[in-house]
Amino acid sequence: MNLDGILFFPVTPFDAADRVDADVLAAHIAGGLAHAPGAVFPACGTGEFHALSEGEAARVVQVATATVAGRVPVIAGTGGPLGHAIRLARAAADAGADALLVLPPYLVGGPQAGLVAYVEAVAGATDLPVIVYHRGTAQFSVDGIRTLARNPKVIGFKDGVGDIGLAQQIVRAVRAEGRADVAFFNGLLTAELTQAAYRGIGIPLYSSAAFAMIPEVANAYYRAYVDGDEERRLALLDGFYAPLVALRDERPGFGVSLVKAGLRLGGLSVGSVRAPLVDPSPAQEARLADILAAGRALV
Repeated sequence: MNLDGILFFPVTPFDAADRVDADVLAAHIAGGLAHAPGAVFPACGTGEFHALSEGEAARVVQVATATVAGRVPVIAGTGGPLGHAIRLARAAADAGADALLVLPPYLVGGPQAGLVAYVEAVAGATDLPVIVYHRGTAQFSVDGIRTLARNPKVIGFKDGVGDIGLAQQIVRAVRAEGRADVAFFNGLLTAELTQAAYRGIGIPLYSSAAFAMIPEVANAYYRAYVDGDEERRLALLDGFYAPLVALRDERPGFGVSLVKAGLRLGGLSVGSVRAPLVDPSPAQEARLADILAAGRALV
């Protein structure tokens, strides 16, 4: 599976009655496709996976696959309680998704053998390949990932922990298993801020929440990153991403809340975030508008 390019994590729009708005979701994904992402990841973290029912998550993936229509891979989110994860995996396969991003199990932690078994149970539920998300209650050791790398259905590793040394060891362990086909992703919040370091340890791909609300700026950063144009990359980092991260860090969950607010500022009626996330205040939203304008001025 070719996942080269910026990775698009769409939000999940809700209407005034707090239902998934399929029409707005299709428009949101179509708008992102116009900016040539490498893949689309519906019903994942930016899509408020934590707040979706099984039926809602399945519907989001159905809309995504229909809208994408085979132009790029669609990797659907699954995770949480094991039975829930397996049912969502099967729904994603039925909808025509190309792969699964396996988010952490719900609340409880387990030893490495249990985490490996969790991923393998999800992988075994369908014919879809899986990407492992290393974060929260699913933090894998080098040996745990080495074991998973022996399963040909495991095709990716997304790091949401930020331990560069551990991530480097995991990359080398997977390659030592002969798995040159496994893709590695930087999955930290606002990953552009840390991606230069991740590239240095053999993790060239990253998820971009910013792409969902301001794709022209996210693509400008990506092009500078790929082309080695450090002057332009750093100008975008200093002028857009650093102020965005400062605002994001004011409140837990703003990594998603600000993206939805940015889309609303752009005229797309994606609705509010669901609890326990909260929307930015009017003053914070005004600051976000200024940050978005500054970003566009750099493109």
